Amino acid sequence: MSMQDVKPGQAEIEAFIDALWMERDLSENTLSAYRSDLQGLAKALQADDRDLQSARREDLLAYLAGRAAKGAHARTTARLLSSMRRYYQYQIREGRLQDDPSARIEAPKIARALPKLLTEEDVERLLDAPDAEDALGFRDRTMLELLYATGLRVSELVGLELSQLNLQQGVVRVTGKGNKERLVPLGEEALSWLERFIRHDRVDIINGRAVDAIFPTRRGGPMTRQAFWQLLRRYALKSGINKPLSPHTLRHAFATHLINHGADLRVVQLLLGHSNLSTTQIYTHVARERLKSLHAEHHPRG
Repeated sequence: MSMQDVKPGQAEIEAFIDALWMERDLSENTLSAYRSDLQGLAKALQADDRDLQSARREDLLAYLAGRAAKGAHARTTARLLSSMRRYYQYQIREGRLQDDPSARIEAPKIARALPKLLTEEDVERLLDAPDAEDALGFRDRTMLELLYATGLRVSELVGLELSQLNLQQGVVRVTGKGNKERLVPLGEEALSWLERFIRHDRVDIINGRAVDAIFPTRRGGPMTRQAFWQLLRRYALKSGINKPLSPHTLRHAFATHLINHGADLRVVQLLLGHSNLSTTQIYTHVARERLKSLHAEHHPRG
């Protein structure tokens, strides 16, 4: 490799990436992002006759400001700063530096994106899309009904087993993030679809095999998250919904429609399995935006 091929700070960056790989359970994409961020910084510093180890706070600020002036979004700037902080904290732990030049740089405020909203009419069209005369179509309709009725995460939905379901009480026991269990009521409509599915169409699908998954495939195994995502996209197209759609969109619809109809925020927090109420509060913003648009559309002085 020629000297021109060696990127500035490459050895230090690779040592840092190797340490992260050993210490943390990080994805290849995350490690690649750290590497790219630090390589960009090292290249910019080299132009000013500096390197990663000798960079000052003003050097980092100038780099971030330059990226912002070229159109970098606040989220990108925040990620760059996070990469810098991790790198310099590692150098201090290793005893190579005494001070962190990124320590007193404030991260940009990132506006929290509101969830994409499905109207109640959108949801009705989506629920009607599967062919319920077919066993697999009935399964898909039941999954959609359950997802909208409970606000489950897609991983929670596809991982459901018969032992988690209590049809008599009309509840499902869900193990969510952090292995926290919660009981979620099903609602009359979802319960009705589930009862019919388990007694009839599910029996047809499993064809005599012993299967724990509530929603099996023809092969007898549980459905994957990716497979359900594809099903959802197909039914969205069939129902004429052109908005970006994912399983999480139905979770958002569940929460927003509950709040629109007067549900208490803490009840919605419990149903969603959120640890902090602040995570749930975004749905009040969604509901507020909906109220504002309705007011503007229908009020004579809107």
